[in-house]
Amino acid sequence: MLDFMEDRVRTEPRDLDLSEDDLQQRLVIFNRRRLQPGLPHADWRDEINEDRDWLLLEGEFLERERRAVAVRAAEAPTDPGGFDAWLTDLTATGPGQGDPLFPWLAETCSMDQMKWVLAQEVAGEAGFEDLTALTQVKMPVGPKLELARNYWDEMGRGNKKGMHGPLLETLARKLGLEPTAETTVWESLALANTMAGLAWNRRYAYHSIGALGIIEQTAPARAAAIGHGLKRLGVPSGDRHYFDLHAILDIKHSEAWNKEAIRPLVATNPAAAHPIAEGALMRLTCGARCFERYRRELGWREGARGALIVSPA
Repeated sequence: MLDFMEDRVRTEPRDLDLSEDDLQQRLVIFNRRRLQPGLPHADWRDEINEDRDWLLLEGEFLERERRAVAVRAAEAPTDPGGFDAWLTDLTATGPGQGDPLFPWLAETCSMDQMKWVLAQEVAGEAGFEDLTALTQVKMPVGPKLELARNYWDEMGRGNKKGMHGPLLETLARKLGLEPTAETTVWESLALANTMAGLAWNRRYAYHSIGALGIIEQTAPARAAAIGHGLKRLGVPSGDRHYFDLHAILDIKHSEAWNKEAIRPLVATNPAAAHPIAEGALMRLTCGARCFERYRRELGWREGARGALIVSPA
């Protein structure tokens, strides 16, 4: 949902020593261009050559993220029942789970603080429906059907007013949020780039299944906290509907995703278990980094006995 001034990335990435912030901003621009519908043009050969460089850079980034979680992911069982239990346990033990940011958003934060956090979240939203559509390509029939059902829910079951993406855009517009590359922390951009990279590149298709599934599994509590905070701050129910909806609907989505998509994939191909586990942990790690950065930006510091102290708004 970021509004960038240009659609093309014209700098040769292999010639640059990029900072994390610069890397993520540039990859967001790259993802925006390659995912948007376009038209034929004369310099398509140059574009393909350019894409090769950026795909290599993206690959290095995704492999770095994958290596960071590979050891823990390798602990996941490869039988369907054991894997399901391992994955479910991530709701309690996974990176970023139980972060104190969300009770604070629910009960304490000011409107300005809530708006800053939501601007970061909106910027990091990669479009669940599009990621699901990319991920389901050539999947087995059972998992493909479950992803299709999930996609249809994201699309409001054919009702424009019920589409989830526009619901979030409505909230952003009502709150006056205008996320830009310059005002978005790199951790939030990295989350969007990770999700887009996993869904776009077919070698990470099982990773994308895990990353999307863990969103459904872990999002309800966070969505409920944000929804509660928005209500406390006087945001009308119609404007905060996106978070109120996901606090409930994602519970059902998670149960169906695990039962109808992940379990059958692991049962049919046990070798898929660890890539799915890596994808789930990659997504959770991205989220945990965001929450930690948000707290730092909002003035949180550690006090006596590890207590977190928040500076006044």
